Amino acid sequence: MLKRSLLVLLCLVLTIALTGCGKAKTTTEPTAGESKEAYKIGAVVDISGPAASLGEPERNTLQMLVADLNAKGGIDGHPVDLIILDNKSNETEAVLAAKRLIDQDKVLAVIGCSQSSTSLAIVDTVTKSGVPTISMAASAKIVTAEDGKQQPWVFKTAQSDIVVANKIAKYLVGQGIKDVAFLSMNNAFGDSGLKNFEEAAAANGINILLKEKFEATDNDMTAQVTKVKASKAKATVVWAIPPSASILTKNFRSLGINMPLIHTHGIGNQTFIDIAGADANGVIAPMGKLVVAEQLADTDTQKQILLSYISNYQEKYGNRPSTFGGHGHDAFELAVKAIEQAGPDRAKIRDALEGITDFPGISGVFNLSVEDHNGLGEDSMVMIEIRDGKWHYLAD
Repeated sequence: MLKRSLLVLLCLVLTIALTGCGKAKTTTEPTAGESKEAYKIGAVVDISGPAASLGEPERNTLQMLVADLNAKGGIDGHPVDLIILDNKSNETEAVLAAKRLIDQDKVLAVIGCSQSSTSLAIVDTVTKSGVPTISMAASAKIVTAEDGKQQPWVFKTAQSDIVVANKIAKYLVGQGIKDVAFLSMNNAFGDSGLKNFEEAAAANGINILLKEKFEATDNDMTAQVTKVKASKAKATVVWAIPPSASILTKNFRSLGINMPLIHTHGIGNQTFIDIAGADANGVIAPMGKLVVAEQLADTDTQKQILLSYISNYQEKYGNRPSTFGGHGHDAFELAVKAIEQAGPDRAKIRDALEGITDFPGISGVFNLSVEDHNGLGEDSMVMIEIRDGKWHYLAD
């Protein structure tokens, strides 16, 4: 009897033990109520300082996108921890921020920076650390090394200044203009723009009669603009961002100069128009399609994603996003797509980025490759003119 009772008790204990053993916990298949480990992505953004008009919409966009992604379950169930740091539009601050994200926060990838100068400042840091990085700035030097090859760990989402220069040169040829003046910011963005416009001008038979620089913090460029007026130039090309781009435009109009004033995609936000006021009218520039999204043909590959981004941003922040916010949008989406494909491995994420093709974004349709870490051509831009304080699409 005792043996039988012990046998029954042993069976009961075994049954309870087996019943209590659920599915084993893993990092890929959590039990109910538990979440997978967060994937960390870092962002170094020019939120304050002279380039704040670029960085603020980028920060807003990044915050909007990560909240939406996490609400939908993150990346394969892994929530995304997006750590955004302000470099204050300063190169040293950019490097310090990048090092913190890499060494302390152990991020899988870095998004940044907003300007060419701050982006270039962190290239060495992210390359030595082997961290895939996606810049939101324009200079081709950000992704192109001295030997002409692509920087192995660095990608970018803004159209390169090479593309912009070629677009402007072809527009000038179409207008029958051969003699121009060139004014630029005295920084990496302006210097890269000058170099690439010189090449585009030479290839298209355009003469640069005057080259003048100004500082990003200058409050008056009348001296430079006066030289334009005294020259025989038939058009003026300006390579700058607000606020200096707006101030120069006001100086240009105040001197009554009667020639086309052509800017770059560096003015692609409402801040340029707000500061320049009525003097912005008549300005022409190559621009990403975002500012004229509603004016695009319904067959345009980007139109629906552009309209969706505009709608979502306006609903959350109450105003229309700028092209700079669009650069942030594309950087985040490319990073997410690469992590989805590669998992939490920096080297594999880099490889995945290099293989992304036919990816429609805000700045264009991306075709990244070993030879091209920007992946955007001239078809990613359209020529626009500002009329009555609004962006208008100039048909080719």
